[in-house]
Amino acid sequence: MRKRSIRDLDVRGKRVLVRADFNVPLEGGRVTDDTRIRAALPTIRHLLERGAAVILCSHLGRPKGQVVEELRLEPVARRLEELLGRPVLALREVVGPEVERRLQGLAPGQVALLENLRFHPGETANDPEFAAALARLADVYVNDAFGAAHRAHASVVGVAQRLPAAAGLLLERELEVLGDLLERPRRPFWAVLGGAKVSDKIGVIRRLLEVCDGLVIGGAMANTLLAAQGHAVGRSLYEPDQVERVRPWLERAGDRLLLPVDVVVTERLEPGVPSRVVPVDRIPPEAMVVDVGPATLAAWQERLRGAGTVFWNGPLGVFEVEPFHRGTFALAEFLADLDAVTVVGGGDSVAAVQRTGVADRIDHVSTGGGASLELLEGKELPGVAVLPDAPAQGGGEPAPATGAAPGARAGGARTAGGPAGAGSTPAEGPSPGGMGR
Repeated sequence: MRKRSIRDLDVRGKRVLVRADFNVPLEGGRVTDDTRIRAALPTIRHLLERGAAVILCSHLGRPKGQVVEELRLEPVARRLEELLGRPVLALREVVGPEVERRLQGLAPGQVALLENLRFHPGETANDPEFAAALARLADVYVNDAFGAAHRAHASVVGVAQRLPAAAGLLLERELEVLGDLLERPRRPFWAVLGGAKVSDKIGVIRRLLEVCDGLVIGGAMANTLLAAQGHAVGRSLYEPDQVERVRPWLERAGDRLLLPVDVVVTERLEPGVPSRVVPVDRIPPEAMVVDVGPATLAAWQERLRGAGTVFWNGPLGVFEVEPFHRGTFALAEFLADLDAVTVVGGGDSVAAVQRTGVADRIDHVSTGGGASLELLEGKELPGVAVLPDAPAQGGGEPAPATGAAPGARAGGARTAGGPAGAGSTPAEGPSPGGMGR
């Protein structure tokens, strides 16, 4: 069932509280990557064009309920002004009498940005009083933060329970694309999972083995499965307590589950250290796996070349340390040229398609790593579940073009379950250290 969208609402003359995801990198008081800000523009412009006053709110970083000067949203407001071509009122508090007073005068066509939601301890606790204080600021609530939709926070769930609520254009598109992956993908449907821990992705692996025609596993996750096959993995990151748990997957999946056949190993995880390629049955006891090898990439690409749809989440190696990014970057470039529907989610995977300059040739770059995995696993996202269903008659306006929103690319691949659209929007930033998430 489609959720109620801003296209189903009359917002003229109303104050609309929009939960956006402006969790962007800052350096020297400036936004260094405005991808997430740009991703919110279609929803903001839609509301402004229809006579709403827009009140934006977002988190930034993890201040843990305290004011952290370096995590204020004022730089986001300044970048928003440049992108929108109009003033943005940057407030220094999240809620309270002064915020309410200043927002009372917000006229249709004007934009305000609340201070970092996570400066208030009530945000992550979904505190009823904090949610009520946020709700007092507006007449309508819109969730356009897919990356936070799996969090039962006050600005995601609590406010939606207190105001007429709807999905923004970005959230609506994410649900459409990821829903199509599970319900009507172009087949063969393949998934590529990387990252550090099998235990973090047990549910989604189990689900993907049910719905996919094939599953590729790389990153440190693959080390655990290689150990389950009986291979020694040296000093590599892996989860011994998960070995018995994953062994049945290998037996049931057969040749639908692809693992590395050769890997890049090193003795120290530092830039410029010596490394070499070895078969997976010859990993030295003193070495650690840091990337997939060329034979692995060639074998995987041969299988993926016939895919109709490919979903990718997680790096294939320690891609933030050169030269162990090669496998991950090679996969990004391969998917960009593939004649298939391609969907990428997760901070490190998104960073890879951005750094290789191929994001505009990926059909859909999801703005939510954890949220996309939970949705594909079949879990109910709190921020989505709380939104009402769309009107039975289906009404509403046709979906507007969203600039950098997902759909199709120059290669002409169709979006899963529908015709081509346009572009993509990246997601979470890279995770520090390890083999990614």
